[in-house]
Amino acid sequence: MIKNLSNSYEALLADRAPGSIAAAQREQASLAQAQRKMKIAHYGRTPAKLEKEAATAAAPVVVVNAATVANSQEEKRCSFITPNSDPLYVAYHDEEWGVPVHDDNMLFELLVLSGLQVGLDWTTILKRRKGLRSAFAGFDAEVVARFSERQIGSISTDYGMDLGKVRGVVDNSNRILEVRKEFGSFDKYLWGFVNHKPISTNCKSCRKIPVKTSKSESVSKDMVRRGFRTVGPTVVHSFMQAAGLTNDHLVSCPRHLHCSSALN
Repeated sequence: MIKNLSNSYEALLADRAPGSIAAAQREQASLAQAQRKMKIAHYGRTPAKLEKEAATAAAPVVVVNAATVANSQEEKRCSFITPNSDPLYVAYHDEEWGVPVHDDNMLFELLVLSGLQVGLDWTTILKRRKGLRSAFAGFDAEVVARFSERQIGSISTDYGMDLGKVRGVVDNSNRILEVRKEFGSFDKYLWGFVNHKPISTNCKSCRKIPVKTSKSESVSKDMVRRGFRTVGPTVVHSFMQAAGLTNDHLVSCPRHLHCSSALN
């Protein structure tokens, strides 16, 4: 009996051996079953449909990354913003330029920056902005108006500013205080020129953006009459753009609509 069991066990091992006839038969049966399943799955599908499904399955996944979006936005900005523009200047365009400003200190700051950038460029001025804020006490007109000659001289030396320009800033702080007495604030005085509603232009090209307008000439004339310094029509228009009294973003720039919406 033990011998019979041994023979049966050996026969079972032989039947399951990888190279046996039985193993080959099982492999053929498994392959036939797989083919039947494939026919069932593809039943009713034409070769064209199968080819389309295969192409869809093999299609690559398109990932839209931040760089792609950034490049798209860069193309839509005002055309004076280029791939070579300083990030500081790009941020100024994207976050500040054309946005209505009503804070007296900030208006004073932008007036000073607009005057200082004559003969320079905004990037240079923006890089000096933090230092200028420190030099002129955060552009608090009441504090600046009390600067002594010694302080004026120190600012000129420490910050590399022309002495006459420093004195001009101090003089303008006194003019702002006079305007406040008459109008209540520097903000009310300035915004009164545009009936407290910013001017929105519709320029399609940077070449069409004016360097001065009849409005900036009117504002300049009144400021000069009041004793303000460095407030020619071109400087005043640059200031009006910076402070959002006029929205000169190109109509193709996303910031044009944003700044226009801020008017309402």
